[in-house]
Amino acid sequence: MTSGDEQAYSDYDDTGHTRTRLPETDPYGGAPRRTPHRSSSRSLVTVVGVVVLLIAAIAFANRGDGSSSDGSTTKGSQPHTSSTAATGTRPVDTKTGGIPSGFAHTEQGAESAAANYAVVLVSTDILKPSRRSEIISQVFAADQQAALSDKFNKAYDKQFLSNIGLDANGDAPAGHTYVSRTAPLGTKTTSYSDSTASVDVWCTGVFGMAGSDSTNPVTSDWFTLTLQLQWTNGDWKVRSFSQKDGPAPVPGDDKASNADQMARAVEEYGGFTYAR
Repeated sequence: MTSGDEQAYSDYDDTGHTRTRLPETDPYGGAPRRTPHRSSSRSLVTVVGVVVLLIAAIAFANRGDGSSSDGSTTKGSQPHTSSTAATGTRPVDTKTGGIPSGFAHTEQGAESAAANYAVVLVSTDILKPSRRSEIISQVFAADQQAALSDKFNKAYDKQFLSNIGLDANGDAPAGHTYVSRTAPLGTKTTSYSDSTASVDVWCTGVFGMAGSDSTNPVTSDWFTLTLQLQWTNGDWKVRSFSQKDGPAPVPGDDKASNADQMARAVEEYGGFTYAR
């Protein structure tokens, strides 16, 4: 579909795309993915490979420059551990209404909550009126639920659902599967206190209608979702959110799967519970 075919919110000036979008945010649908010529891609891979090897060689040659005889490392000889490195802490093992819950009252717990809530907020479930109210009551702070429920219902009205090929219940037509699945790649806390946190979640995802005659084929996307969280009733809840495009990598030259393969993948591969 071309830009402007749909708009989740009439308040926004940005043109829309065929992705599932959250209300109160800028759309994150970017330009259609373009597959580069294989020769160009292979040249780029070769160059990147050479650069990686050079960096590895330099690192190997310099290894140990800052180490003392007892194996300790001199201050400043190596960079600090990446703030985005996995902590090794296990994800929460509790769910409420099918949504992970019971996050730790820590900065790491806030990041884990943000990652899991990002998955839910950009899922096919949010498009279903019967499921939407449950998601809102579980994900958002109590004093925000009434206003956000109204905004979501207006954003995902019958006209919007029709524009992306779904019926009033958020269901795809027979022989088709609507895909909206998000995978967080990393989280970053931009502010934190005992009662509030602001967390950025870098995501990629696949969105669109899988079907032999679909005019809205499944495509990939990259975006960052920012969630303002509040600690309330023993868990992290969302007060507000926003989203923006990217960061996005250079597209590869992967061969696109057909509609049946995409539909089977969505049905056969389950999702994850995320931990920081």
